[in-house]
Amino acid sequence: MTEPDVALTDYGLAIESAVFAFLIYRRGIRGQPLRTWFMVFFGSISLASLAGGTVHGFFNDEQAAVYAILWPATLIAIGVTALAAWALGAYLLFSPKIARWITAAALVEFTGYSACVLLLTDEFWIAVAIYVPAAVFLLIALVGKYRRAKDREIVIGITGLALTFVAAAVQQAEIPLHPAYFNHNAFYHLIQGVALFMLFWTALFLTGERKT
Repeated sequence: MTEPDVALTDYGLAIESAVFAFLIYRRGIRGQPLRTWFMVFFGSISLASLAGGTVHGFFNDEQAAVYAILWPATLIAIGVTALAAWALGAYLLFSPKIARWITAAALVEFTGYSACVLLLTDEFWIAVAIYVPAAVFLLIALVGKYRRAKDREIVIGITGLALTFVAAAVQQAEIPLHPAYFNHNAFYHLIQGVALFMLFWTALFLTGERKT
């Protein structure tokens, strides 16, 4: 395993997010758009982490055929996460009709993004470019939901989503817990794991509401 700290923490995120998606599937109100899109959100994070961890752990040679499959798959999965974030924000803020239009626009964006990943560039910056605006939109939507409902459970999700930006800053600044055994990418995954749990807590609350 070439980068065990990064690969193992990635696999941890994959398991965590898969469990979150399953629990929302089991406990959420069926037919509710938030339930569907939170499942997509966590499920896509799970797939991205699984593929990314495999790249970091076993296939980080950019000339390898497996890398050429797994790395674009990782980026496309991140694009699905961004799509889900746009949809979640839309359904939290607007009427179902408007939310469907926003989701449709996000789907068009995702299609173009996927084409760019497959045909133009598979640099990580392109995933950042599509995910950050969607995450900011979801953060604004959660804040708006809290201002209307005043539920403390929503504050947990707001804090968790804000923590994902802290995690990204740690990664970009290359801040490690240990330079050799727990580098900045692994530290990023650790913070992300905490952040996702907090967001899941709010997701479980929102998908169990009778009125949203």
